[in-house]
Amino acid sequence: MISLSQPDLGEKEKQRVAAVIDRGPQLTRGSEVDAFESEFAQFCDTPHGVATTNGTSALHTACEALGLGRGDRIATTPFSFIASANAIRWCGAEPTFVDIREETYNLDLQEFEAQLRDGEQIDAVLVVHLFGLPCDMAHLTELAEEYEFLIIEDAAQAYGAAYEGTPVGSFGDAACFSFFPSKNMVTGEGGMVVTDRTNVAERARSFIEHGATDEGYDGLGHNFCMSEITAAIGRIQLEKLPKYNEARRHNARRLTEGLHDHIVPPIEPAPCRHVYHQYTIQSDARNTLRRALAEHGIGSKAYYETPIHHQPAFSEYDVHLPMADRLSTRVLSLPVHPQLSSEEISHIVDSVNEHSP
Repeated sequence: MISLSQPDLGEKEKQRVAAVIDRGPQLTRGSEVDAFESEFAQFCDTPHGVATTNGTSALHTACEALGLGRGDRIATTPFSFIASANAIRWCGAEPTFVDIREETYNLDLQEFEAQLRDGEQIDAVLVVHLFGLPCDMAHLTELAEEYEFLIIEDAAQAYGAAYEGTPVGSFGDAACFSFFPSKNMVTGEGGMVVTDRTNVAERARSFIEHGATDEGYDGLGHNFCMSEITAAIGRIQLEKLPKYNEARRHNARRLTEGLHDHIVPPIEPAPCRHVYHQYTIQSDARNTLRRALAEHGIGSKAYYETPIHHQPAFSEYDVHLPMADRLSTRVLSLPVHPQLSSEEISHIVDSVNEHSP
């Protein structure tokens, strides 16, 4: 079976974890976490990194560190993993869903700008760089300056991606990453908040440590701290990340070049560097194609088959988002991970072409 994702953990990761265990007894926050935060922040061209337990806790932490809460409205996409919207509600704020663009799956900023001009009051935007493709950050930062709202980047699928040569994670007031096993680099679980604002980093660090400050426990917080073992794996994976991303980009080119015209492949707009966390196509016969690929031993999945505003937990959000609804019936993600062989890529291309109308 050609899997949709395949983490690559090898001897270097094993040796680094063994070294942490041998050093003992420091298995909670220590030198590995400190180093990983610094190295990852540098990778994102930001001065501060705060390591967390996972990507969801990173999003929640960023919202809290930016002072967002009850009474605030945060615009975001309905076409993402549900954690994006859940984090908004966990901090007490309310999500405002904005429809997406057909060709990029990211926020439709033209529609969002029209809503702002019509008087929509927004305190922040949680923008998702979906599938590894950056959103139009030039337009979004212009809107943020004009309408005075904060930007949180959900870059869980996009580390190493860039907009006009600038890495994602360095545009917003804070940005969040995930190291879940399906991502471009993995630690098992784990997340990161990066920011160029010292006060936000300080509040984030306090929040993940039960609200601890130099004066005591100054407010509510969680235990969202990353372990030394997780950070040890992350440091090795970060070293490998540029190689992983180049392999994904190479595999994506092979897929795009081979697929027939009746399949809509992902695009890479000129200002953007796509890192293909997912290689997501559109097909008029998505479900038939998915079943056929399974019969050929090829893993695939529809991200996202049910947009967030149709999930039971968000049933009170009665919004009309036609593009998200339409694409949820058409999208299918194909394997693009670095472990694919040339023969496997050819098999994927041939199978998709054979079973597409």
